[in-house]
Amino acid sequence: MATNENLPPNVIRQLAKELKNLDESPPEGINVIVNDDDFTTIFADIEGPAGTPYENGVFRMKLLLSRDFPQSPPKGFFLTKIFHPNIATSGEICVNTLKKDWNPGLGLRHVLLVVRCLLIEPFPESALNEQAGKMLLENYEEYARHARLYTGIHALKPKNKSKTGAISESTTALNVDKSSTASIENTPSMPPAVSTSTSSRAFGTSLQDQNPTVSDPAVGAAAARKKDGPMASKAPLDKKKMDARKKSLKRL
Repeated sequence: MATNENLPPNVIRQLAKELKNLDESPPEGINVIVNDDDFTTIFADIEGPAGTPYENGVFRMKLLLSRDFPQSPPKGFFLTKIFHPNIATSGEICVNTLKKDWNPGLGLRHVLLVVRCLLIEPFPESALNEQAGKMLLENYEEYARHARLYTGIHALKPKNKSKTGAISESTTALNVDKSSTASIENTPSMPPAVSTSTSSRAFGTSLQDQNPTVSDPAVGAAAARKKDGPMASKAPLDKKKMDARKKSLKRL
């Protein structure tokens, strides 16, 4: 397994500087994945440019650096399957920057930008994928349909995590609602409360005219006195008058 020990110290320092710069200021549509323990293999995720058959796709690639880098160019490979004239079915990338046009002063940023530009403007004249190159020259619409198909199958962007979280929250809320509903359904139902005014109108009388059921003796006595009124006190007076008349008759 390759490690940083396979590279000269001055190259390691230069690569560390470049990779730090790429991490802090990444090129548009390119995300470099850094492994501090191995600078000889550099991974990057490349977003499909808008307006191309690769739009909405994310393609992972890698650059392999040899021991004599930067005197010799890195080798580039796509790990994500893609239908493209300059990318072989094995994933190997064919571009002049990585071959005859290589310059030790170009740097990793330039290489990654050139690879992404290939997705915008392929070069069918130097095709590694002959089917894609021929199709691009003869029938662009058919080429674009194949490229979009590959993108949709192999390179679709992962769903946004914030949406997954929102779905999870919605599911949790739904479960809470279900448990609350079940709790309400299992609670014994109480008879509906009847308002005083409604019951009074229904029976054509007021509550004051009804005879309440009395459980307190004091309240019962008060209710009895209220019910009998003056007639209850009149009865003892009549009895006293009768007794007085009987005594007068005995005297005669």
